[in-house]
Amino acid sequence: MANKTYSTDNTKYTQKTVSQRIEALFLNNLGKVVTREQIIAAATDPITNKEPENWHQRLSELRTDKGYTILSWRDSKSLANQEYLMPDANRRATAAKRVLPTAGCWGAVLQRANHRCEWTEDGQKCGLAEGEQDPIGGGTVKLTPDHVTPHSINPNTDTTDPMQWQALCGRHQVMKKNYWCSSSGKINLVGILQSASKPQKQEALKFLKTYFGED
Repeated sequence: MANKTYSTDNTKYTQKTVSQRIEALFLNNLGKVVTREQIIAAATDPITNKEPENWHQRLSELRTDKGYTILSWRDSKSLANQEYLMPDANRRATAAKRVLPTAGCWGAVLQRANHRCEWTEDGQKCGLAEGEQDPIGGGTVKLTPDHVTPHSINPNTDTTDPMQWQALCGRHQVMKKNYWCSSSGKINLVGILQSASKPQKQEALKFLKTYFGED
């Protein structure tokens, strides 16, 4: 992508959902760089002109749930921050249809979690509460049920057992999806590296060079 081609698309997209409008934008601009501003404009409700708070989650779901390849600066040095590119319309295989916990099970999960996100990393819980503002991902926190064991490994999770479910905020729902390959159930190493910071990528590169004896 030495010679990047930028999209000049300023179409007012009228599809029913935010996800469908963003999908249409990328499909109409295959191989072209699309900016954050263009995504927000396309995602904006065509009737109310309201900008969606969590457009970035819908973007991530196009990758994880629909299997599209959408590149960002995390994938290519050629892309600047807030630039995105869908190289083609090919889609990877995705997992089977998801199941949801029963109302009683979900209520028990929320009570256990004290209505806060249960994502834990390095011993620290996220702890964002329903209705709060996410200081990192932006938008209002909405807790949704997530399989403790990745759906791609066990799509038949017991819908009545609270121990098989956890409450996650939108940002960490997306993060977990990026960590697991939906078609194979295996750890998605590429997704993990994409979400890592530049120093973490350099650390991983150093480890791999040592592992393969290239130091």
